[in-house]
Amino acid sequence: MTAVDDPHRSPGPVATAEATPAARGSDFLQLDPGAAPARDRVGWLADELRRAVQDGRLGLGSRLPATRILAAELGFARGTVVEAYRRLAETGVLDGDRGAGTRVVAVPSVVGSTPPTADSVIDVASGLPDLAAFPRAAWLRAEREVLATATATELGYAHPQGSPALRHELAAWLARSRGIRTTAEQVVITAGVTGALSLLAQVLRERGVRSCAVEDPSAHGNRVILQAWLDDVVGVPVDDQGLVVADLAVTGRSAVLVTPAHQYPTGVVLSPARRRELVAWARAEQRWVIEDDYDSEYRYDRAPVPALHPLAPDRVVHVSSLSKTLAPALRLGWMVVPDALRAEVVHRRWATDLGSPVVPQLVLAELLRSGTLERHLRAMRVRHRRRRDAAIAAIGRHLPGCDVLGIAAGVHLLVRLPPGVDDVALCAAAADRGVRVHPLSALRFAPGGPGLVLGYAAQPPRRVEEAVAVLGELLPSA
Repeated sequence: MTAVDDPHRSPGPVATAEATPAARGSDFLQLDPGAAPARDRVGWLADELRRAVQDGRLGLGSRLPATRILAAELGFARGTVVEAYRRLAETGVLDGDRGAGTRVVAVPSVVGSTPPTADSVIDVASGLPDLAAFPRAAWLRAEREVLATATATELGYAHPQGSPALRHELAAWLARSRGIRTTAEQVVITAGVTGALSLLAQVLRERGVRSCAVEDPSAHGNRVILQAWLDDVVGVPVDDQGLVVADLAVTGRSAVLVTPAHQYPTGVVLSPARRRELVAWARAEQRWVIEDDYDSEYRYDRAPVPALHPLAPDRVVHVSSLSKTLAPALRLGWMVVPDALRAEVVHRRWATDLGSPVVPQLVLAELLRSGTLERHLRAMRVRHRRRRDAAIAAIGRHLPGCDVLGIAAGVHLLVRLPPGVDDVALCAAAADRGVRVHPLSALRFAPGGPGLVLGYAAQPPRRVEEAVAVLGELLPSA
């Protein structure tokens, strides 16, 4: 076997434009390249080969065709076949040696016969972007530029408020993208939205705020962070206009966390009338609104929804992060903080950890300055919209009769299940089948209708289809 045939090697630059497979096929396993999704031929081929080993069509010791030959028969780029072989070699199914070819050396477990491994689980619970599309090359270019030009001062201890360069670029970007007129002095860099909520909860507690209201339903993780610092967190109902401000008013709380642009998890937009009510509630007795703008960058079937912050910049703390924009692993977020709170927030950040790492901040500043981040987001909107459309189609096929909500924006949608379905039990059964999805009931304070919160952006359409098919099989018994 040549070096390229070695499944342990990266295909490198050998991949070329692939031929249209309509009139092609392979006698080997009767593979039909026309069935392969155009955007994931590697995954399709690897799955076909894995199934052939599982069902005995390829027994132990069976030799696979050379990558060059199979690629020609299928009309695929040779690199596609090399990568499929490599994936199976990494899991111990195949092995290859120069001169001996690629052979089957182990039989993978049949899905369902053993508990699913982390690699085999289809995770549609996480509301993540497509992390495979992270702009690695652009990030590396920006990081090289930063390291080549950073001053000695910039490589020292940073101000706990964050890099001035990044705060300047964020202020400009927020003005362009969210209509927020702010300055670098009002921006505080945080360790994601989680870090922002932790800082705010501590500062509010020091000011005598011992309890906070959140939307019902809402993100469980945010509630946990607030509960770590405050005595109590209460839920306020959400309807088709967003947070029910009249119900908020009777709670007696003086702070609330909201997701007005795309309510999590329902996808509802806070209506103009409710926005005015919420601002009036905040100003009536000097209360605080925390605006979690977690995925406003992604919109598909609607005009941009303005941020809440411009309506009351003295009462609204705007928070967001890179978790949906680029990747949560970066742990970079920001707040636009009212003047009355800023000194306390910055002091609390200093006392906690001195601030965020400097180099990633400077890299993000460069991506914003050059327009690279905005170009990336435009491309991701197209990519995520296609995945959303595929998810909706899959739900129509496998979960007929279920309503789908919150599809105009974001990276997740809400599937409303028929009354009487136990969504927690359904999700537990799905987990046993290798599908991870969130039950709506787990995000509620008060009882309500069952549902599923399904993230579609992080998985290829084929994987989402598989997940939804499993849910469709399990639904009648849930």
